[in-house]
Amino acid sequence: MSLYADLPRVTYEGPESTNPLAFRWYDANRVVLGKTLAEHLRPAVCYWHSFCWGGQDPFALGQPLFERAWFQGEPMAAARLKLDAAFDFFDRLGLPFWCFHDRDVAPEGATLRESHAMLDTLLEKAARKMEDTGVRLLWGTANLFSHPRYMGGAATNPDPEVFAHAAAQVKHVLEWTHRLGGANYVLWGGREGYETLLNTDLSRELDQYGRFLAAVVEHKHKIGFTGALLIEPKPKEPTKHQYDFDTATVYGFLKRYGLEHEVKVNIEVNHATLSGHSFEHEVATACALGLMGSLDANRGDEQLGWDTDQFPNNHVALVPALHALIAHGGFSSGGMNFDARVRRQSLDPADLLAGHIGGIDTLARAFLCAAALHESGELTQAVQQRYAGWNGALGQRILGGASLQALSDEVLSRGLDPRPVSGRQERLENLVNRFV
Repeated sequence: MSLYADLPRVTYEGPESTNPLAFRWYDANRVVLGKTLAEHLRPAVCYWHSFCWGGQDPFALGQPLFERAWFQGEPMAAARLKLDAAFDFFDRLGLPFWCFHDRDVAPEGATLRESHAMLDTLLEKAARKMEDTGVRLLWGTANLFSHPRYMGGAATNPDPEVFAHAAAQVKHVLEWTHRLGGANYVLWGGREGYETLLNTDLSRELDQYGRFLAAVVEHKHKIGFTGALLIEPKPKEPTKHQYDFDTATVYGFLKRYGLEHEVKVNIEVNHATLSGHSFEHEVATACALGLMGSLDANRGDEQLGWDTDQFPNNHVALVPALHALIAHGGFSSGGMNFDARVRRQSLDPADLLAGHIGGIDTLARAFLCAAALHESGELTQAVQQRYAGWNGALGQRILGGASLQALSDEVLSRGLDPRPVSGRQERLENLVNRFV
């Protein structure tokens, strides 16, 4: 019997419930804006933080703090135990999706061929479990950052042999993601960046990254994978500066290499704040640029300047971002995966369940608030009213290509003297607060 087999199955009990292992806001079958909450949120459990992290911090290397049977013993036997435990956990929590890195699921072999073979064995077992449980794959990805070979990057490494190794690893995981019916494939460039410009050729590394991503796009179409390819922006950690700094940077990169119609973004809350942006800014930017793909649901700590990966617990803070997502039309292939981990002193197996329960309840409550705000139409109407002039004759002439000379002539001939108009920020903030 696995670590999580004795935990209760989590059910929805409503806002008045005091049961710490029950949903208070996430009623998966509740219909909002024409779809169920489960269909809107498409929530997923992440394999890495939930089942691979042993509770170590940078000052506690070595033996894991958490007592898990799969942290010891023969690597493949341990990986099988971990997979069993993970699917037991999925069953108890009842969320519809999961996601993984290749090295989360299977250990690294002495050669890539051996690594592939071990991953095949474990993912064949995962495929059977998915068929038995109905849990689907939100996305798969390859770990191109943990092994020492990637210390100088994967696609952006100065050694083309490392580039080739990374390409072979991505090919294998992309094909498995396709075979498992994955909705997306994610590329997180954790070491695609630099520590110092003294030994870095920026132009060369960007061209390498562009070629790598183009090769992934080519292989996606070759094998018939219909899911989305996603880049996950992050400004730093583990490198000093990463080339996928934020959504706008990713868009510029994709545009340069002609990939803006092939790749979208997977936005993480904590990465957004590390880049100096709000989460809603990153979501709104992705929607405006046509890059909205998927979301990592977590939070950081305002007093700590690194990626703390905590479960979300403030629904009010998430309402503007989810309102932007709803206005955009919601997810297509994306969803919300919990790239979050329990705290080091949360030792009990039930603590992991509680973290996910609190996280999905926070998202559900935020979504319900954002949906009500969207249905009222008040915020949308206020924004439309603010830009109404652009629907008029002058606005349309400008957008139609009016020259500086033509605009100058019009201002001078009509004596235009526009006056400032209030942005009504405080009233709009109060409006949002009515719905939270």
